[in-house]
Amino acid sequence: MRTLAVVLERPGRLALTRLPLCEPTEEDVVVDIQWSGISTGTERLLWSGRMPDFPGMGYPLVPGYESVGVVRSAGRQSGATVGQSVFVPGARCFGDVRGLFGGAASTVVLPGSRTLPLDDEHGQGPACAEQGVLLALAATAHHVSAAGGGRQPDLIVGHGVLGRMVARIAVAMGVTPVVWETDARRREGAQGYAVLDPADDARRDYRSICDVSGDSTLLDTLIGRLAPGGEIVLAGFYDAPLSFGFAPAFIREARIRVAAQWQPNDLAAARALVLSGRLSLDALITHRAAATDADSAYRTAFGDPACLKMVLDWRNCQ
Repeated sequence: MRTLAVVLERPGRLALTRLPLCEPTEEDVVVDIQWSGISTGTERLLWSGRMPDFPGMGYPLVPGYESVGVVRSAGRQSGATVGQSVFVPGARCFGDVRGLFGGAASTVVLPGSRTLPLDDEHGQGPACAEQGVLLALAATAHHVSAAGGGRQPDLIVGHGVLGRMVARIAVAMGVTPVVWETDARRREGAQGYAVLDPADDARRDYRSICDVSGDSTLLDTLIGRLAPGGEIVLAGFYDAPLSFGFAPAFIREARIRVAAQWQPNDLAAARALVLSGRLSLDALITHRAAATDADSAYRTAFGDPACLKMVLDWRNCQ
């Protein structure tokens, strides 16, 4: 089998290439991808060449960890059903081409245990199939609080797509956070929370601050806004060293925590929130492009501030 895949050949150079696929085992499924999302965090760093050392790094590589598709074939031990709509968190099935994270392709092979059915036993799923790509972001947002014992942030820094997801989950859990956003164009679209320019916020008693901006220079500012014993959660991806002044952190007995990659239980919890109606995925996908226009789509995703989430349409590429 062969697949059409997005291949980052080197920083700044992307191509749509036919690649051979690994032979599926009895534990594997073959999934025809319908939609894949473009991450403006990790994938932007991969594309720009600014990604810090990371397991699996190197070029050429197939990016993408936000894909949905339909199971074409399923091994007897895969636990999946042919025709099932599933979320795919990436794949490593491209031979000598690295799969980091391997979801931006027309067809992928992966263990059935790594997929997640979009619909529940009653056939209820996201409002539309393309919204399934947002489950990875929802899982990332859920991990922010789950890894911290369930505490929701009362300040979120950044109103991009991840910041909105973190805020929506906080609201679903009964918290009304404040969100900081310096770009006036991104202050619209709040659902149950306030979005402020940081200069207009005088509070200095936040118990939990979640930074999704990826700005490595913000720690001193955020520490100055903490209540005593407060916590800063780093949920962005940072390509430069982080530092902070010790004395203000000492006075507040500040805690700094890194929210790492989401876990399978975060993905299941995010899916449950969506299926229950407590978490809306509406108005987060702002741009769409045919997979054949991938180069232009990636440049728009990384360069247009109006683009919250770009998705590629693979339905005519099988």
